[in-house]
Amino acid sequence: MALTRYTMELPGVISGMRMLRVGDALWRVVDREGRAVGHLTVRTDVRGRRFVARRFQVSSRTFRDIGEFWTPREAVDCLRLSR
Repeated sequence: MALTRYTMELPGVISGMRMLRVGDALWRVVDREGRAVGHLTVRTDVRGRRFVARRFQVSSRTFRDIGEFWTPREAVDCLRLSR
């Protein structure tokens, strides 16, 4: 993973899911059929860098955090396995 102060690169595919960059610290996670399964965002705080799995909630029309993880693979696996 190449890191800079303002941007971060993730592999194009993690756990069979494609990562489509949609912002400096935001990726859309897409399955093999092209369906969006959620988003992955990066947060940095005093604990360090955390990868947050987020899913769109139709009823409230907002994104809901479903977990924070130390690696992008863990966050993507959370989205993949919680469908």
